[in-house]
Amino acid sequence: MNILSLLPEELTALLQELGEPKYRAGQIFSQLHKGITLSEMTNVGKATKEKLEGRLDCSLPTVKRKLTSALDGTVKYLFSLADGNCIESVVMKYEHGYTICVSSQVGCRMGCKFCASTVAGRVRDLESGEILGQIIAAQRDLGIRISNVVMMGIGEPLDNYDNTVKFLKLVNLPEGINIGYRHISLSTCGLVPKIYELAKLDMQITLSVSLHAPDDETRSEIMPVNKSYGVDKLLDACREYYKATGRRISFEYTLISGKNDTVPNALKLAEVLNRKLRTRTENMPIHVNLIPVNEVTESGFKSSDRAAVKKFAATLESKGIRATIRRTLGSDINASCGQLRREDADA
Repeated sequence: MNILSLLPEELTALLQELGEPKYRAGQIFSQLHKGITLSEMTNVGKATKEKLEGRLDCSLPTVKRKLTSALDGTVKYLFSLADGNCIESVVMKYEHGYTICVSSQVGCRMGCKFCASTVAGRVRDLESGEILGQIIAAQRDLGIRISNVVMMGIGEPLDNYDNTVKFLKLVNLPEGINIGYRHISLSTCGLVPKIYELAKLDMQITLSVSLHAPDDETRSEIMPVNKSYGVDKLLDACREYYKATGRRISFEYTLISGKNDTVPNALKLAEVLNRKLRTRTENMPIHVNLIPVNEVTESGFKSSDRAAVKKFAATLESKGIRATIRRTLGSDINASCGQLRREDADA
């Protein structure tokens, strides 16, 4: 297990088991979360370090490749893990501070046709500490404080549910990185049972649901998960998540030329969202984030032109659906997740 996967009480219990005083856990935990590795700590003895290193992986993800956008300063990392597997993270600068996009798995098994991350399938889940380690390693490398997290990198977070939930608890701890739940967004392709489970925790995170089509026929063609959990079941789960948490849900919609980007598609999308999420007694806020598709060689999909994107957004707005067009960051370094890892594997 990675040492960063341990909650304070778990680290305390382990140290006491190893014959160490209870207070040592607080010293080690706070330094680890500040980016000071165990080997670098000066207030922890060699014997204690050796005991922990004999039981745990005490490393941070290491930078294998780093690309910095000349356009907007976006930084894309290819991180190497202790077992040699690689993942990607992206740090973006906004007016309100720095946001990091983290990965939750090595690869992905969801099979979405437009996504580079899923081309070679899933290798393994990331531990909670390996997800957290991406933030700590990026902060350490850039000398910044990251204040917002989006779980939109490689992998499906809800397919790695237990580790994802533990990561959320760890990153929120005041004695750790201390990022509030309201500053965290989690993207899911729509694993309905896990959305219901997450709602029960009331963590106040923002849910970003990858919808990408207004009907089952189109969605099943590009997202295999829809064959298990169709559009109606997914929107039912979204409605319950909103009722349980009060948190607005963002619906991600990747626009693919000739596939899902026409005015009739937009009208159908507005109809299903209004019908499923708005009633006489409930008026759930609805936000659709439009994303021109990232052109992945294997998919053959082409991005919609600017005029089609604007027309799609205007159509949704005319039906009472708030629509925004995602700002593209790091376009000169292919900042969308999955591509750097694939390049490394092919090298």
